[in-house]
Amino acid sequence: MNYAAVMAGGSGSRMGITDVPKQFLSLDGLPIIIHTLKIFAACDEIAKTVVMCPNAWVDYTRNLIDKHLSDCGGKIYVAPGGATRNETLEKSVDYICRNFNVDDDSVIVTHDAVRPFVTAQMISENIKYASQYAACNTVIEATDTVVMSADGEFIDSSPDRCTVFNCQTPQSFRLGEYLDSLGKLEKNKRDALTDACSLFTLTGKKVYMARGSVDNIKITRPADIQTAENILKNLK
Repeated sequence: MNYAAVMAGGSGSRMGITDVPKQFLSLDGLPIIIHTLKIFAACDEIAKTVVMCPNAWVDYTRNLIDKHLSDCGGKIYVAPGGATRNETLEKSVDYICRNFNVDDDSVIVTHDAVRPFVTAQMISENIKYASQYAACNTVIEATDTVVMSADGEFIDSSPDRCTVFNCQTPQSFRLGEYLDSLGKLEKNKRDALTDACSLFTLTGKKVYMARGSVDNIKITRPADIQTAENILKNLK
């Protein structure tokens, strides 16, 4: 069976707010996180979804789900995340292992709560390629030239843009491969990870690149809300 972990641990700092995490801001009359969870709740390939949110917002998140997704048939659970993205990821895997029927071939699809334009096709392709390989990352081709700089002041090199891709989510993996890679990495390196797929590249495992979409934006700053509203308008 396949499971999803939706990462909802972000704050509203880059939105210029401090009292409400960005995933709970309104988008077309609904909290951003609800738009995201609707896609996972409707996906037949996902057995259960666990939402990882700040401890202080667990009850609030559950109440939102009860209000807006009461018909999801008990597919969505809420649990407290960690202090970092990687700690939250590890906690989500632990929660899934303790509470659901998993084996080494179970695929876990991880996704940002503030990417509400994930599609069923992206989720399905993540499951397909994570099942075939160790892991799968959702990417789009880079449209800007990227430069490398060791000191942050002078350009050292510029890689061929054809070989550069921007990472999105979902990021997915087979459970057995994740646990194996996690056991091979020292704690200091584990703590430095910034996303799910870095673990696999660091331990020499192949990560397949599934194609994302320019619409699959991460809502981080105030201008992103307007962009998201325009995307929604075009989807209707």
